Amino acid sequence: MKTAREIALSVLKEVDEKDAYANIALSHALEQYRPAPQERRLATELVYGTIKAKNTLDWVIGQHASRSLDKMTVWVRNVLRMGAYQLLYLDRIPPSAACNEAVNLTKRYGHMGTAKFVNGILRAIARSKEQIQFPDIASDPVEHIALRFSHPAWLVQRWIARFGVEETIQLCKKNNETPNMSVRTNLLKGTRQELKQQLEADGLTVEESRWAPEGLLIEGFSALGQLDALRQGLFQVQDESSMLVAHVLDPQPGEFIIDACGAPGGKTTHIAQRMGNQGRVLSTDVHAHKLKLTAENCERLGIDIVEAKTMDARFMHELYAGQAERVLVDAPCSGLGVLRRKPDSRWRKCPEMLVELPNLQLAILESAAQCVKPAGILVYSTCTIEPEENEEVIKRFLSGHPEFILEHAGKLLPEPHPAEMVQLYPHRDNVDGFFIARMRKVGAVHA
Repeated sequence: MKTAREIALSVLKEVDEKDAYANIALSHALEQYRPAPQERRLATELVYGTIKAKNTLDWVIGQHASRSLDKMTVWVRNVLRMGAYQLLYLDRIPPSAACNEAVNLTKRYGHMGTAKFVNGILRAIARSKEQIQFPDIASDPVEHIALRFSHPAWLVQRWIARFGVEETIQLCKKNNETPNMSVRTNLLKGTRQELKQQLEADGLTVEESRWAPEGLLIEGFSALGQLDALRQGLFQVQDESSMLVAHVLDPQPGEFIIDACGAPGGKTTHIAQRMGNQGRVLSTDVHAHKLKLTAENCERLGIDIVEAKTMDARFMHELYAGQAERVLVDAPCSGLGVLRRKPDSRWRKCPEMLVELPNLQLAILESAAQCVKPAGILVYSTCTIEPEENEEVIKRFLSGHPEFILEHAGKLLPEPHPAEMVQLYPHRDNVDGFFIARMRKVGAVHA
């Protein structure tokens, strides 16, 4: 039986060496080794925490190591990172335990010489951790924030220009927190209160979402897949801000709705649910394997009005021009609003994305617009907080499409928001960063 640290180390190696996605690699490892709940929690903490703090850990290790991390084996490099993470961030783990376990792992995946090397570095970090001196915030705020709060420097620089130093720190700190697990009640099978009572009876701590009337915040479970309520289709995992999109779209029973870029089906199933499972929903995606997840979610939730179709959303108008009452474009984006949910994501992003993605987003909007019937609704959403992908895309679209007018998305939220185009932020709103805009073809008769 592998220990939590062994499991975590194997995942960190996969991410580092093979560029694996942390959540997928960890899920596979936990499924393979099936650790006890306490070990499972520790392995998850070590993987996600070490990856989130990677550049800070590398910087601290570099101050004590005689050679650079890229000259070390992948095993030794990640033993050091995981050990340093425990020393710097996990107060409940004694420094002696963090060092000793790291040495034992190094003996197993290296040799006695590397074990002494690892032991020396980690004990030096343990002795000096209270004296760590980050770059001065007054003279170099970008490097200070990037290293102290472990974010890419290019991203910190962008955010300082937009938000200022103090708010950038708050955003980075929020991105480093473990987010709430939020779920959406399947109202086709029961009420939010009934689901709350069932989950509480199973021993979970449950709180009602203030953002979405279907939403619940849950904690106290070891493995989500083991919950009877999930298997019974009583809820769908979905962030609170993501739940708001279907409210802005406001689909009606009997309508034909297109959800472009719809996999794996969170918003698709919410749309069908709000339609009372009456009408027709087309959910498209370029990835067939993701659409299988949409189909599985529909079956579990008891939804049968969804058609999942593999398609490039830039060309959906070739088949569906003028046919849909409402179209949702949940566009592919940088994902810079959901960094707290994907610990390795921040290291995969680059500034070039914010140049390339808006053109793709606009191309999908252009096609989607042609699918909307007269008086129909077009909603655009992303899980990013960057203006280039959000407001600027909408402004570019509207400047070339006088047949569409911008409507006030904020007024359609369960808890009204003052903005016409809604932008939510993790540090301001305590939900995933999300953008929602709603447009209508002119000549509409308002519902």
